[in-house]
Amino acid sequence: MAVLLKGNLVAAAITERAAEKAAGLRERGVIPTLCIIRVGERPDDLSYENGAVKRAASVGVDVVKRIFPEDVTEEELISAIREINADDSIHGVLMFKPLPRRINEALVCNTLIPEKDMDGITDMSMAGVYAQKPLGYAPCTAQAVIELLDHYGIELTGKNVTVIGRSLVIGKPVTMMLIKKNATVTVCHTRTKDVASKARNADILVAAAGCAGMVNADFVREDQIVIDVGINWDEEKGRIVGDVDFDEVYPVVSAMTPVPGGVGGVTTSVLMSHVVEAALKANER
Repeated sequence: MAVLLKGNLVAAAITERAAEKAAGLRERGVIPTLCIIRVGERPDDLSYENGAVKRAASVGVDVVKRIFPEDVTEEELISAIREINADDSIHGVLMFKPLPRRINEALVCNTLIPEKDMDGITDMSMAGVYAQKPLGYAPCTAQAVIELLDHYGIELTGKNVTVIGRSLVIGKPVTMMLIKKNATVTVCHTRTKDVASKARNADILVAAAGCAGMVNADFVREDQIVIDVGINWDEEKGRIVGDVDFDEVYPVVSAMTPVPGGVGGVTTSVLMSHVVEAALKANER
C-alpha cells in the first residue's frame, strides 16, 4: 500500500521560508504585494482567490484586487495591466484565466511584464522555463510538482518519468523542469498510442490530463511513484477527484499524492514564494 505524499507538509515548509524572507523585507520598508486580476465571479476562481488571500496573510504578503465585470473590454484590461507594470508597490500579478472569448487572451497576458508574472502566463516566462533562465516565473502548479518531489527526497537524476498531458499550464513546463533535474521524460497526450504501457514503464508518473480517473491499475506497477495533478469535479461522487483512480492505484504503487490534499495544496505557497522573490529582486534593482 502506497505512502501518501501529502501537500500540506510541503506547503508549510515553503510558507515558512517565504515568511522569513518577507519579514526581512518588511523590516527594510518593502511590503511584498500581489495584485489579483479577476474577470467575473467564477466559483473556481473565487475559491482559489480565497485560498491565496489566506496564504498571503500567513506569509506576510499584501494583496490588492482589480476585479472586472464580464463585459470588460480588452482595452480596459490592457490599460489596467500597464498601470500595474508601472506601479513599483506591486511586485507580482495573478490573473485568472480563461478570459472572455471575445478578448485576445494572449495579447492581454503578454502585456504583463515577466518580472511581475507570478504564474507563467506570459510568453517570456515560458521562454525562461524552456531556456532555464530567470525570465519571469514558472506556472505555480508545475513548480508545485517539483517542490513536492524535492521535499520528499525523490531523486530525479536518471529516472524515467512519464507525463500525461501537454498543456502550457502543467504538462509542457513540468516536462522542462523535470529535464532540468536530469530526468528522462516521456510525454503522452490524446494522440499517444497505448498510454498505459508508457505509463507503466515509468519510475515516476505525473498525471496531468484533466480527465477524472483515467489512470487506473493498468497504468501502474509496483515500486512506482504517482503524482496526481488532476482536479476534477465528480458529479456522481459529489466531490473533487484526481486524474488517478485512487482506489485502484493506491494498493499497487509505492507512493502517490492524494486529491485533494496533494499538489493542489502546494500551489498557493509557490505563488507566495514567487511574490516574495519578485519583491527581493525589485528591492535589489
